[in-house]
Amino acid sequence: MVEIGMGRTARRAYDLDDIEIVTSRRTRSSKIVSTAWQIDAYRFDLPLVTHPTDAIVSPSTAISIGELGGLGVLNAEGLWARHSNVEEALDSVIAAADDVDDADAIVRRLQTLHAAPLRMELIAEAIKKVREAGVTVAARVSPQHAAELTPDLLAAGVEVLVVQGTIVSAEHVSKDGEQPLNLKEFISELDVPVVAGGVSDYRTAMHLMRTGAAGVIVGHGYSPGVTTTDRVLGIGVPMATAIIDAAAARRDYLDETGGRYVHVLADGGVSCSGDLAKAVACGADAVMLGAPLSAAAEVPGQGLYWTSAAAHPSLPRSRVAAGPDHEVDLKTLLYGPSSDADGTINLFGALRRAMAKTGYSDLKEFQKVGLNVRR
Repeated sequence: MVEIGMGRTARRAYDLDDIEIVTSRRTRSSKIVSTAWQIDAYRFDLPLVTHPTDAIVSPSTAISIGELGGLGVLNAEGLWARHSNVEEALDSVIAAADDVDDADAIVRRLQTLHAAPLRMELIAEAIKKVREAGVTVAARVSPQHAAELTPDLLAAGVEVLVVQGTIVSAEHVSKDGEQPLNLKEFISELDVPVVAGGVSDYRTAMHLMRTGAAGVIVGHGYSPGVTTTDRVLGIGVPMATAIIDAAAARRDYLDETGGRYVHVLADGGVSCSGDLAKAVACGADAVMLGAPLSAAAEVPGQGLYWTSAAAHPSLPRSRVAAGPDHEVDLKTLLYGPSSDADGTINLFGALRRAMAKTGYSDLKEFQKVGLNVRR
């Protein structure tokens, strides 16, 4: 704790840029390193879950990411749930981005597109396409619409449900007459694993774990230059500290329940492969990637990235920004080879190398690696 004025203290917190991974006495070949992880009955070769944004995840890219070993999460309240011709809608977003005289035009365009009503037959069609490809089907809903939309999503074939907002809590106080989502009751009635968040502190992470969630999302999808939650709401916790606190809650909850393990997913703060490795080193079981994937040629945003918060009707909390200044296919982005020396290509090949250079054979072991603080 540090004193920030008379009678007021604050906790010092650290971002991923503030820490470094420490080598150990052992190294190993990256060929014998495993990056696999499993949540409930679903196993993945990569600790990769996509941030549920239309800029990254279409039914086609969800399939591609699934085939490459990750989990693509469709936004069940996004463009694929509102428009029958999504390509035309996305083209209008790209056109708005070209309006150099009106910097806000692209956010207004997203707000207009998201003002269209939800059509369950459209998102069911998108889910069906992913399901028929034989990969794990995941979809995101907001806490406000989870109870309403989930029955139809499960009927369509969703296997992993993501309940995600800027901040998600186990307790929500509302106006008289409104019935807020009771996450514990909601999750107990489902037969599929639920991943919920975001959270940024130990106490909230612990509360969400006690609802029965299979995974907890740490962070608010923060991407440098994109997400503006800290500027708009003044809310934020640096990612390294947030992940470590949630991992501590996971450990204590494991002891409390006698063995129930809840996965920690880091959402935000990752701009390169080194950040990805440090997120796992801090205790993340998987990383939710958004902006780093915008360089892939297959993604819908055509090089642009935004989060769903960009389309909020009254208080947008995300810019629309350009991703890395190169275009590669998704497989190369994840697995290489790379000619880029800044860690924006071959993201998971770099994770394997980081694990090998520090002598760890799998993700759970790598969470025990030593860390240094730069300042």
